[in-house]
Amino acid sequence: MGAYILAFDTANEVVAVGVGRLPGDAADITAAQAECVASVSVSARRASNTTLIARIDEALASADVTKDQVAAVVCGRGPGSFTGVRICMATAKGMASALEVPLLGVSTLDAVAWRAWAEGVRGALLVVADAMRKEVYPVLFRLDDEGAQRLTADAVVKVHDAERWIAQAVLETFGDPATELKIAGDGLMKYRETFEGLGQVLDEGLWPVSGEGLLMAPRMGGNPATLLPVYTRLSDAEENERIRLADAARAPKDLATGVQAEGAVTYRPLDAEHVGDVVDLERRTMGTDAWNANMVADELPRKDRTWWAAFDGTRLVGYCGGLVVAGQVEILKISVEPAYRRRGIARHLLGLVAADARDLGASECTLEVRVSNEGAQAFYRDLGLELVGVRPGYYSDREDAAIMTGPLPVEVHDVAGMTLRVDEVANGEESGVVAAQPLILAIESSCDETAAAIIDGEGSMLSDVVASQIDFHARFGGVVPEIASRKHIEAICGVTDECLDVAARALGRSRLRWRDLDAVAVTYAPGLVGALVVGVAFAKGAAWGADLPIIAVNHLEGHLYANRLAEPDIQPPMVVSLVSGGHTMLVHVKDWGDYETLGSTIDDAVGEAFDKVSKALGLGYPGGPIISKYAAQGDAKAIAFPRALMHSGDLRFSLSGLKTAVTTYINKEREAGRELNIPDIAASFEAAVVDVQVSKAHTALKDTGARTFCLGGGVAANPALRGAYEAMCKKHGYRLVMPPLSACGDNAAMIAEVARDRFAQGKFADWSLDVTAHAPLDEPY
Repeated sequence: MGAYILAFDTANEVVAVGVGRLPGDAADITAAQAECVASVSVSARRASNTTLIARIDEALASADVTKDQVAAVVCGRGPGSFTGVRICMATAKGMASALEVPLLGVSTLDAVAWRAWAEGVRGALLVVADAMRKEVYPVLFRLDDEGAQRLTADAVVKVHDAERWIAQAVLETFGDPATELKIAGDGLMKYRETFEGLGQVLDEGLWPVSGEGLLMAPRMGGNPATLLPVYTRLSDAEENERIRLADAARAPKDLATGVQAEGAVTYRPLDAEHVGDVVDLERRTMGTDAWNANMVADELPRKDRTWWAAFDGTRLVGYCGGLVVAGQVEILKISVEPAYRRRGIARHLLGLVAADARDLGASECTLEVRVSNEGAQAFYRDLGLELVGVRPGYYSDREDAAIMTGPLPVEVHDVAGMTLRVDEVANGEESGVVAAQPLILAIESSCDETAAAIIDGEGSMLSDVVASQIDFHARFGGVVPEIASRKHIEAICGVTDECLDVAARALGRSRLRWRDLDAVAVTYAPGLVGALVVGVAFAKGAAWGADLPIIAVNHLEGHLYANRLAEPDIQPPMVVSLVSGGHTMLVHVKDWGDYETLGSTIDDAVGEAFDKVSKALGLGYPGGPIISKYAAQGDAKAIAFPRALMHSGDLRFSLSGLKTAVTTYINKEREAGRELNIPDIAASFEAAVVDVQVSKAHTALKDTGARTFCLGGGVAANPALRGAYEAMCKKHGYRLVMPPLSACGDNAAMIAEVARDRFAQGKFADWSLDVTAHAPLDEPY
């Protein structure tokens, strides 16, 4: 039958697919040369998610190759369009996982260079890819008869600065500023005029990535769970944070939130306000090798640096900084207060610096340590670093430095730095339960949770797994879409692997494979597009690899179905209040799948209002649980905040005015020099929200004649809201059903419940399934 490599890339405007035949004696797939037997390249026009699998099928069919002959999947890692790279990577992760074959990655730019080499191009080659935002990704190569040799690391450069960057790179790599360049890459589609004066622009057919190039380019990886895209920078939010924190005049003096770790210590990027604290700790722990304040402050705004600090309250107790260059992070400094050592602080700081370095394109870590410091060397060896040499007389007292190098010491909790929540919703059956067909694995990735669950045909939840990103977003005061998308790519394999393993244990099996399932379901809308696309692309890839149907699920419908996790026998008609960070609405559920939105917010959602009030009070993110905690200690009648649209005569909501009233009150109290009574403010705000929610819910029940009322969404976990609904339903004789607290937030168990019904109805999607940010519940899909 033979063995083949399936390679594809969607980094920019082209979907490229290659099928390569491996030699019969190939022992190492990573290095084996594959003969190209099929190549497909089509313009995607930002629609690669809808066309990729069709093009893969086309390429395999043209080569008369079947899925079971695929020995490895190769995907382009970029750099390129953020969304395009993630579509490719997520699809490849799903396919490799379901096919149970290695997943290898190649640089998209390397693939362009190798295609040019195959077409006979020799000499110095510049590949420039479009990085959007008037930027390009430039890489220099030397092409000779032996192949294409990469000379520079991945970088992102402003177009107006490209000529200077190229001149410097040519001088450093070739030694001759007059070296004649040949130029290719899709960046020429926009910026040909900028580059054609710098060398010979190759034929337009050599600009985009191709299937042939993907098969020839050097490969890396093997494990679907650990392969990541090529990153050349942090997210915009992180870069802006670095700029802000590097400015002493703008740096916050007491951040309320940070990345949470064990104990009371919190972690956040080092800011200019604490430069003096770093210098003080330097003097006490580094002696004559200590840096002064100017040296430390000069580091903070640099884009190729990353610095993190550890705090006990407002006191700085540790810090670590690194320089990222040429695919490597050099640890510049690391120190922890003596009284705080042996608490894992240094390890955690290194992990945070390493995580940033990875997002800046690094894959290796290096550092120097005194040859006499055997304890530190043992610590670094435990992190995977090895002694590779000695730098004589490196320190100020002329002591030698031991040079240690190894893989990035990125911290691993359970998955991608996130601790998994397992079986908080699942039924918890004893091992050996007999499952009823079908078995459906559902995936949820609409916001900042990566989740998976497996349900059987009778509604038994065999497993549910959630990886929450909350610690990665907390310091920004809300979800950062770019960070969310990156974390989904990191977590999706680990979450689904754990979900399969947990279900296998519930079934008394040693293993549950993708091919043992009957369908794959996934949230396709509404939500953050960059987050949704990871779940949908992965689900389609896995379903394709295992020959399973794919089921699309509306996230909001999932929140309706979450009530079936509490009471499986619940049946419409009913009224449901959906309250979350992004939605506030009343829905008339006439039947499962038949919905009418009775009213929704005209501005802020309830969860959004809680977050904003919490931020105004300096309490951190997410605001819901924090406000609820303080409200329980306060007087709900202390402050008469407005009840917007309470008597509007319709079922619309408005939270913006209430939010403004609360922030205005807070500002006036501060201006008057009065100490804020946070419990009273929280209780009064919460009461204003709850009063309107309950009043309109009662109206909806009367208007529709429904006798059952349900809740859904993250705010459905709010104790005051739940209590108020209990009182209203008891008073008026309505049946009240509320999802378990563990199922109020985003989870895949509720998606699985919807998928079970859609499977029975034969409502399957095809390979053109794509995501959308908005999808009204009222419209069938």
